[in-house]
Amino acid sequence: MNDLPRTQALRCFITVAREGVVSRAASLLNLTQPAVSLQLKGLEESTGLQLFNRTPGGFTLTEAGAALLPLAHKAISASSDFKTMADSLRESVRASLRVGTILDPEFIRLGPFVRSLATSSKKTEVFLRYGMTDDVLAQIGKGELDAGYYVDATPAESMASPGFSERHIDDGRYQIAPLKRYSYLVIAPAEWSDRVLGKDWADLIDLPWLATPPHSAHRRLLDNIFRPMGSLPKRVAYTEQEEAMIGFVESGICLSLVRDCILDRVTRKRNFVVADKLTLTCDLSFACLTSRRHEPVISHAFSVMRTVWDLKPTDTLPAQVAAPRPRKSAQS
Repeated sequence: MNDLPRTQALRCFITVAREGVVSRAASLLNLTQPAVSLQLKGLEESTGLQLFNRTPGGFTLTEAGAALLPLAHKAISASSDFKTMADSLRESVRASLRVGTILDPEFIRLGPFVRSLATSSKKTEVFLRYGMTDDVLAQIGKGELDAGYYVDATPAESMASPGFSERHIDDGRYQIAPLKRYSYLVIAPAEWSDRVLGKDWADLIDLPWLATPPHSAHRRLLDNIFRPMGSLPKRVAYTEQEEAMIGFVESGICLSLVRDCILDRVTRKRNFVVADKLTLTCDLSFACLTSRRHEPVISHAFSVMRTVWDLKPTDTLPAQVAAPRPRKSAQS
């Protein structure tokens, strides 16, 4: 493989993998069927791999195709973010904003946020720093970042009355604006189904768990569940990559939290089981120091964020139907 795949070829690969039919993918991409087929052929030739099984019923991913699909998503997101940043740098700026980012750019709508700041009447130059959610909050506290994304368990009162309502955390030091409600699910090796199906958090306290970085949302959320029970999870493996979490679980050695949207992208045969009684509902939020919330550049960033997520003060958060939360004794 001499050159990186073209973005168009990757878009065709992703769309055919999702739709399973070239004709439907071509319609969604505004291309002809031969054009899509040619892109797939070129991608397979350039990689030296067969990415799809062709059957009378449509296209299914091969093992190699399934392994490359998450990377194709990342490449498309990176290309979009690259263009967004390049476009923003061409514009004259009047202010700068240092933003801490987490998770994947598509999930947090990073590209539209940066583009909106750069093209609004109050043009803002954005400096991004990727990190773990607790690190982002700490850097905001130390003045190293102006604002950033943050993940925490949805408060009980917000579960009862969801809406775009800013709130304070850490004894009022930080002000956060909820953007999206989503779920973390628990996955386990397929052969552990009898150990996780129908079980509560307390039933899993002695099982081995996958470790994530100390300042990650995964680590904090699990610790906040298990610490009130008198113990912390036994961790037997470590990764910083969300896609790798599924691989560790499928190896048969541990449990893991995984975002629901990550599981939705798994198109190959699953070699894991999802705990049916355990869901941890969380909010993706935008945060800053409470003392700085009304600074013009930060206030403008919050306003842009509301527009990007199409939220108003009385709006319901974009989310799936909220699943039952863990029992009260397990919450922070």
